[in-house]
Amino acid sequence: MLRLLRKHGLLADKRNVAIEQNKVAKVFGYVMSAITMLYLMFLAVMLSLIANSSTRYTACEIMFGILPFILVIDFLFRFMIQQTPSQRIKPYILLPLGKYACIDCFLFNSATSLGNLIWMALFVPYAIMSVLFVEGFFNALGFLLALYLIIVANSLWYMIARTLINKSIFWWFLPIAVYALIFSPWYIGPDADFVKLCETYSVIGNGSAHWSIIVFGGILLLICLIWAINRRLQYDSVYAELSKNEKTEIKHVTQLGLFDRYGEVGEYLKLEIKSIMRNKNIRKTFIMANVLIIVFSLLISFTDIYEGGMTKFLAVYNFAIFGAMILIRAMCYEGNYIDCLMVHKENIISLLKAKYFLYTFLLILPLLLMIPTVVMGKCTLLMLISIMFLVGGPIHACFLYLAIINKQTIPLNTKFIGKGTTENNFIQVVVELAAFLLPLILLNILPVLLGETLGALVLLCMGLCFIVTYPIWIRDIYKRMMKRRYENLESFHATR
Repeated sequence: MLRLLRKHGLLADKRNVAIEQNKVAKVFGYVMSAITMLYLMFLAVMLSLIANSSTRYTACEIMFGILPFILVIDFLFRFMIQQTPSQRIKPYILLPLGKYACIDCFLFNSATSLGNLIWMALFVPYAIMSVLFVEGFFNALGFLLALYLIIVANSLWYMIARTLINKSIFWWFLPIAVYALIFSPWYIGPDADFVKLCETYSVIGNGSAHWSIIVFGGILLLICLIWAINRRLQYDSVYAELSKNEKTEIKHVTQLGLFDRYGEVGEYLKLEIKSIMRNKNIRKTFIMANVLIIVFSLLISFTDIYEGGMTKFLAVYNFAIFGAMILIRAMCYEGNYIDCLMVHKENIISLLKAKYFLYTFLLILPLLLMIPTVVMGKCTLLMLISIMFLVGGPIHACFLYLAIINKQTIPLNTKFIGKGTTENNFIQVVVELAAFLLPLILLNILPVLLGETLGALVLLCMGLCFIVTYPIWIRDIYKRMMKRRYENLESFHATR
């Protein structure tokens, strides 16, 4: 069964309706993975130099001392690349298989995926340079095996957290609490500090190098416990969503009469706002975007984590969050009722205008939240406004152009069994990276060449040019969409 389900997964990737547009982006993803591994190897060399010069801690103790930070980074990055098993088992749920057979197979596939080996680019060079020639081959092997098993455990734990977060955004408090507990030696106790944190987990490092039964038994027991929780949670999540029968009772209908004066565009503005209010997936994404904006605004204004060029980068990211999380998926949610939008000519132009107006207007929120950044002298008001116009102009235009090639329906409410939840449009990742990196280059080059004030004014003019000419490029998007409308319609229907 495991072999058969692996084959099905490969066939599903080959038959993906977005396979053509994803080929180049996948190659780009492989290149980025290779670059990431090179960075990890470089970090391994730096850590090895520190370990080899240390007289207080062994190499194993140093690596396990910083392991909590690695686990947090690993957990966060999995949100971009790893799916939960419950998103892939719907086609098998009614087959005459064991109750948890499919879940176990998909859990095994996830636990043994090549993605878990990326961290070996850090661990293996470090082990060769600092553990192998000092403590011996078997000690280095035990060290690497323990680290790999811990990464696997983190992968399985991520699935639990991701599934619960899909149900409610408030489940974010669970991983926050878990990692706060892991870091507790840093801030709990009379002698709590960073050294205490490292010393606490260095015990596991020493035990792993010497093949301690307690250490490996504890790690394996943890994996078994997380596996048991996972298989039950994933199955219950899918079964509950398949069998639910909710009655929708609308007690009050919001008219939003404010938008009546804007004609057809106003009607689509109402549709956009009501979609956020009534549909679970859109509402959750919108709430998450607002939370991220608040968090990043506080980080920029009241901490010293981001200084200099990083302040500008985070400001760009802060303004672009709505576009990167919602606008970039233009037409994906509308794929659920795309036939209705095709009834009248140029309906989609009004829809695109409504989306652009709404999410460009919402840029006022991060602007207001980052006013303390100006007060504290970390960024000028002119630069902040320039970044806002840059995001509202070319970056939002860039996101909206993806409406031409977006052809996968994303469910409005279902989280675990909808087809759209299992597809990854890699071209979106490429566009997001370009949308964040290119403005960052301009923000760092123009002030140097032209001065801070003149550079900000140039950026402001660039943004204004795109905002003023929105009817031209939105009509261009519409014309390009109409050229591929039958291909897109077929894909929207196939992915519902």
